[in-house]
Amino acid sequence: MRHYFTDNSDTISQPTQFIYNYRKYNFLFTSDHGVFSKNMIDYGSRVLLDGFFKNEEKSLLDVGCGYGTFGICLKKVYPELKVDMVDINDRALSLAKLNAKNNNVDVSVYKSSVYENVHESYDIIVSNPPVRAGKEIVTAILTGAYEHLNQNGSLWIILQKKQGAPSAKKKMSEVFGQCEVIKRDKGCLLYTSPSPRD
Repeated sequence: MRHYFTDNSDTISQPTQFIYNYRKYNFLFTSDHGVFSKNMIDYGSRVLLDGFFKNEEKSLLDVGCGYGTFGICLKKVYPELKVDMVDINDRALSLAKLNAKNNNVDVSVYKSSVYENVHESYDIIVSNPPVRAGKEIVTAILTGAYEHLNQNGSLWIILQKKQGAPSAKKKMSEVFGQCEVIKRDKGCLLYTSPSPRD
């Protein structure tokens, strides 16, 4: 069995489409077998999108972008953002590129295992970490963000309480010196470090 957090382009393809409404926009997403939350935007991702806000930030990196939920939605709502999206899953990357085109957003999508091929720094990093990939990968997303955030940048992470959210909060506090809970919703916790400025 090939998992969504691996390069699984040989998985049987059976594309499906759905509409997702976010902040006055209707997004058309194409999904497929072998990617996370194939049939709809997962609840945790919706919690992050509903809780997200920005100030003067100009750039965003979506780590583990899947078929493009965060990067595409946030680019549409905040068109001034420079958005890059990375994933290890080739099928997810192909879908993210297709979804960006179909939703008329200009983003950069490329392959990277966590930050392996990321050579820039950003004002914002967002991620719904692939918990099933293991604690090592989740921790790498949290700790590696430090080297890829600009001064006054912020990391936004959504996790379920039962899937390691408390330990992630502890790790983010260790790395960044602080971690704020932005939103709690049905066991999902939205964290950010450092705390964004109002």
